[in-house]
Order: sequence, then C-alpha cells, then structure tokens
Amino acid sequence: MKRLNIVLATTVAIGSLAYGGGDILPPAIEHEEVYVPVEPATEIVQPVIAPQPQPVVVPEPQPVVVPTTPTPIPVPVKPITNIAPLGLYVALGLTAAQYEPSCGCKGKGDIDKTAGISGRVGYDFNQFVGVEARGIRTNWKSGGGKFKHYGAFLKPMYPISKNANIYGLAGIAKTKTAGGGRQLTDASGFAWGAGVEYDLGRDQAKEGRYSRTFDGYGDQEGGWGLFADYERLLQKSGSPDLDAVSAGITYDF
Repeated sequence: MKRLNIVLATTVAIGSLAYGGGDILPPAIEHEEVYVPVEPATEIVQPVIAPQPQPVVVPEPQPVVVPTTPTPIPVPVKPITNIAPLGLYVALGLTAAQYEPSCGCKGKGDIDKTAGISGRVGYDFNQFVGVEARGIRTNWKSGGGKFKHYGAFLKPMYPISKNANIYGLAGIAKTKTAGGGRQLTDASGFAWGAGVEYDLGRDQAKEGRYSRTFDGYGDQEGGWGLFADYERLLQKSGSPDLDAVSAGITYDF
C-alpha cells in the first residue's frame, strides 16, 4: 500500500510539472564546451628542395655586317668655263683686179689690170649667216690706174663639210679709181660676190659650256684657214666694170 502511494505521488508530481511547462527531464548534457586536449599530430616535414638555378644561356653575339663603302678619293673639279664662240675672224690676201671703162675712151688698151692687197674682218653668227667688212687697195698697175675699194656686206653661208663652206656677199661699197688716163670713178653702190672658205683647224668641242649648241663647224673653233672669192666691186649703170679676185688666209678667234 505504501508503494502504491509513492507511485501515485510520483505520477501527480510528474503531471504537475508537465502542466506547468517545465521540463520533464532535465537535459542530459549541459551546454558547456568541453575542450579535449588533442595532442598535435606529428607533422612529417618534407625537406624543402630549393630550385636549382637554371643556367642562363646567353646567345653568342652575331657579328654585325656593316656594308663598307670605299672612301671616295676627292677628285679636283675643274671649274666650268663659259665658251662664247665669238665667230670673229680676220683675213688677209692678195687681189688681182680688172678695170674696163664704159666710156669708149681711147687709151693704152681698153682693159687695165692691177693688183694689190685685201683685208677682211667678219663675224659669223652661226654656220649659215655672218657679216663682213672688207677693203682692197691696188698698188701695182699695168699701164693704167689704181683704185681703192671698201664696203660692208651681209654674208650668207652654207657648209659643204665640217671644214669647208661656200658663202655669198651682198652689200654697199665705195670704189675710187685714179690715174692712168682712164675713166675716173668715184662712186658708191651695190656690190656683190661669192667665195669659199676652208678651215684648217680641228672642229672639236672644248671642255666647257658653249653659249649655244656646239655644231662642229669652224664658226666655233679658233684657228687658221684659207679663202678665195670673187667680187664685183660696183654694180651700177654707166660705171666701168670693176672685178676682183682675192685669195689669202683667215684666222678665227
């Protein structure tokens, strides 16, 4: 009976506790941290192998091929000279002249022949045209008179080779005769003629700069030459026939 009372009392107490919201059973484990000492595991230390330095491969220097240019040897430069082909020339020759009066006068023969010297100064602009001044004076006579002649002429030319050219003469001249009992003449008027020139020099370009294109003809080279020509000293109505043939040497500057 006593045991039954204990069981009932215990049952009532448990119900009261359940009704009051309390814990029927106390927590089996208290909330406190329990530190269990753990011995540290023995750590196997692997030996640290330091990386071996790799040998630095330095590439062998390649020879640099530098193109070598031979040092030019300075050559003295000649100054360029300006060559002005002057075209200037002079000439000197002998002249044989013939005088035939037109008046029908009686004398020692109708035709008088005389001889003398002639001089020329000219300028060739190129191988086709030039100008010339010339004069003639006769000193030797044959039974008649003597005369003086001078004039200025246009001189057209044409080269027939690099050394020779033919030319013409056309201009104004004055002629004066004297002595010998012949018809006296002192007149000026048209005069004309023709001739040939031969260059004895070498027509070779010089080292320099020409003022015009070098043409290879004698008008651009200095040197000696020869000439021969014929001239009608006066072409005028009523005047005596005055003819002259001259030949001589020339010099081109």
